Amino acid sequence: MQTNIRPLLRLRAALLARIVPVFAVCSLVAASEGYASERWATLEAIHQLENPTNSEEPGTFGELGAYQFREETWKMHTQAPFSRALDRHSSDAVAVKHYDWIKSELEQRGVAATPYRIALAWNGGIKAVFEERPPAAVADYAARAANLAAVFEKSEVADAR
Repeated sequence: MQTNIRPLLRLRAALLARIVPVFAVCSLVAASEGYASERWATLEAIHQLENPTNSEEPGTFGELGAYQFREETWKMHTQAPFSRALDRHSSDAVAVKHYDWIKSELEQRGVAATPYRIALAWNGGIKAVFEERPPAAVADYAARAANLAAVFEKSEVADAR
């Protein structure tokens, strides 16, 4: 019995051409969902530390909104008036941009963007991540944020089941 292997190889190649892109997309979606979950958990932790009641009162240095943005930070990511920081939707959008900016800055310098380091930079500036000993209050803030983020991320995974 003689079999012609070429049609089988063509069929295999055609099937792989359809399966591999689907697998790649699924992998990218899963990876981005993991990133989004960690980002959400970290930002929620920062929100809980900064302004859990969504008070409209300015902070000590004029910070506003759910994440207590300073005006300079707000203006890095949007042209919207600083007063829009009091709007939770606007504040969330800028928080995502600021998180992504911090993450990018850390990764460009070869440092993993962990929730602890994101929070350290959020509270003490990017330079705090690279200081041998960041100020104790900044390190404490980052540790509390990382612990909260871990709890939030676990609860989100549990909710998804």
